[in-house]
Amino acid sequence: MKRNRNIISRRKFIGQSGLGLLGASALLSTVSPLRALSAAAMNPGKSGRAPYKAMVCLLLSGGNDSFNMLIPRGNAEYNEYAITRSNLAIPQNEIVPVSPLTSDGKTYGLHPGMPEMAQLFNDGKLSFISNLGTMVRPTTKEEVLNGTAELPLGLFSHADQIQQWQSGRTDERSAIGWGGRIADLMHTVNTNQNISMNISLSGSNVFENGENIIEFVIDRYGGSGIWGYGGDWTYDQVRTGAINAMLDRPYADMYRKTYINTIKKSNDANLEFNQAIEAVPDFNTAFSDTDLSQSFLMIAKTIAARETLGFERQIFFINYGSWDHHDGLIENQAVMLPEVSKALSEFSSAMEEIGTNNEVTTFSMSDFSRTLTSNGNGTDHAWGGNALVMGGAVNGQEMFGAYPSLQLGNPLDIGTGILVPTLSTDEYMAEIALWFGVDNENVSSIFPNLSNFYDINSGTPPIGFLNF
Repeated sequence: MKRNRNIISRRKFIGQSGLGLLGASALLSTVSPLRALSAAAMNPGKSGRAPYKAMVCLLLSGGNDSFNMLIPRGNAEYNEYAITRSNLAIPQNEIVPVSPLTSDGKTYGLHPGMPEMAQLFNDGKLSFISNLGTMVRPTTKEEVLNGTAELPLGLFSHADQIQQWQSGRTDERSAIGWGGRIADLMHTVNTNQNISMNISLSGSNVFENGENIIEFVIDRYGGSGIWGYGGDWTYDQVRTGAINAMLDRPYADMYRKTYINTIKKSNDANLEFNQAIEAVPDFNTAFSDTDLSQSFLMIAKTIAARETLGFERQIFFINYGSWDHHDGLIENQAVMLPEVSKALSEFSSAMEEIGTNNEVTTFSMSDFSRTLTSNGNGTDHAWGGNALVMGGAVNGQEMFGAYPSLQLGNPLDIGTGILVPTLSTDEYMAEIALWFGVDNENVSSIFPNLSNFYDINSGTPPIGFLNF
C-alpha cells in the first residue's frame, strides 16, 4: 500500500521544508570568515562541472558503547577486556573476526550481531577510527587529573557533546554545524537552488544548519507536503484548488506576500523532489523493513535521482538514537547493532549498483563512548570511542589510530574506564571535508582548533582514511 505523503500541517511544513537558501539561521551567527567555493575550485572533469560527491552522516545519538562494537579478540587482550567489562563482555567465541591489512600485533572482531559489517571490512569497503573524541588540544591523563587540561565544554554532557560533534566546535556552543558551513561554501555548484544540498532524514539538526543554508527534511517515504495537497480524494482535490487559489493570489502586504511565497516555494520544492524520486527504478538490493534501512534506501533513491534534481554535491543526515544504555546494554545492542550492520551493507550494495560507491562516503558520529566498567547492567558517559567510515574512497580494511588498552588504570584511563582520546574529532571531520572538496583555508576556518592537532599545509591527510 502506497503511503499518502501529504500528511503534514502547514506550520510544520514551513518549518521543515528546507529551501535551498533560507536566511533565518543567519540570525544565530556572526559574520562568516568562509570564502565561497566555485565548481572550478573543485577539480571539474571534462564536462566543466564539479564531480559528484556525497557525504552521509550517521549519528548514533545517546552515546554508543563502541568498545562492545569493535572488540579485541586475541587471548591476552581479550582477557583484559573481559576482566574490565565483567558482566558486559561479549563471549570470545561469539566475536566476528576482522582482519586489518595493517596489524598492530593484536587481533580484533565485531559484535556478533554485525556479520555484514565484518564482511564489508574484510572486503576493503569499511574502516574504523579508534579512540576518537572531542578535544580542544592534545591532552594527557595527567593533565586531566591535575586540572590543567583544556577540556571541551560540557564534557560527558549529552547536550554539549552531541552539539560539538555536529558543530565541529569544542570550545563554544554553536547552532551552526560543520555540514551547514560546507553547504554555505559549496551550494552554488548545484544547478538546483530550490532544494537544499543538505538533506535530513531526521528533522532539523545542528550538523546541517549553516549561516544561510538549512536542511531539506524528508522521511523514509520521501518529501512531506501540505496535508491533502494533490490527493486523489474529492475532498483533497477541493482542498488543492483552494490552496492554489491562495498561493496564486497577489498580496499587497509585504509580510503576507513573503509568507505565501515561502509556502509556494516550499510546496514546489517538495513536488519536484517527490516527482524525481518516484521516477527512480527499484533497486535489485533488498532493504530491510526497519526505519534505519528504509532511511538509507531513501538516500539511495535521492542519489540515484541526482542528475534529475541537479546535484553535484549532497550532504545527508540520519539520527539513529537511543544509545544511552545506562541499563540493558547487552539486550539493547543485540537489537540495535544488527540494524546498523544490515543497513550499512544494504546501502553499500545499492551504491555499487548505481555506480556511485566511490563518490559516497558514509561515516558515524556519537556523543561519546561509555565507561569500560559496568554500573550493574549498563555503562555511563565516557569519552574516547570508535567510529566507522565506509565507501569506495575509504582506505578500507584498516584501523586508524591506536586501539587502546582496555585494562583499568592504563595510561589513558582517567577512572572507571573513561579513556582520553588519542585522535580528535577535528582531524576526523577535517579529512571528510577535504575529501568533499573544501580547500585548506576554509577547512581551517570551519575547524579553528584543527591547528592544535594537524598542519593543514603538511601535504598529507589528517588521519589517512580517505583517498583524495
